[in-house]
Amino acid sequence: MGYYLTDGIYPKWAAFIPTISLPQNEKEGLFAKVQEAKRKDVERAFGVLQARFAIIRNPALARDASMLGKIMIACIIMHNMIVEDERDTYKTYYDPNEYDQATNASSSNENNEEPFQFQNSNNRIASLETYMSNRARVRDEAMHKALKKDLVEHMWLKFGVQSRDNNMH
Repeated sequence: MGYYLTDGIYPKWAAFIPTISLPQNEKEGLFAKVQEAKRKDVERAFGVLQARFAIIRNPALARDASMLGKIMIACIIMHNMIVEDERDTYKTYYDPNEYDQATNASSSNENNEEPFQFQNSNNRIASLETYMSNRARVRDEAMHKALKKDLVEHMWLKFGVQSRDNNMH
């Protein structure tokens, strides 16, 4: 199951993994340190993408996981193309409103070519049953606790031995 690294203000749902505010042992301390650093990196990157692409700002529970992945990859690729194209024209300030996609701006652009055709398919929008199932899984508090415990253990196995060895030398 996918999950979001969060701070302590979110509900205890499986999809939200907060830091451990008062770590009780080395494993929890390491998890808190790594989780907080990664969360900040992700928040910055995702904030840039949200500011630039309206599709990322909207709720996504009704979307298929594969389609969400494709949307994110497409937005990241487009963002990287824009950054590469504008690299030499960076300003010394950042204005997130510059990237807002106003609804009236798109209607003022006349398109004399064929209009965009959207083909809906079962792969793009999940059924109501899938939506409700995903919603229940995301809000499962028992799964939240199990996932968090597994992540603490994973971080310890991946980084804990290295940090202990570095502290001994």
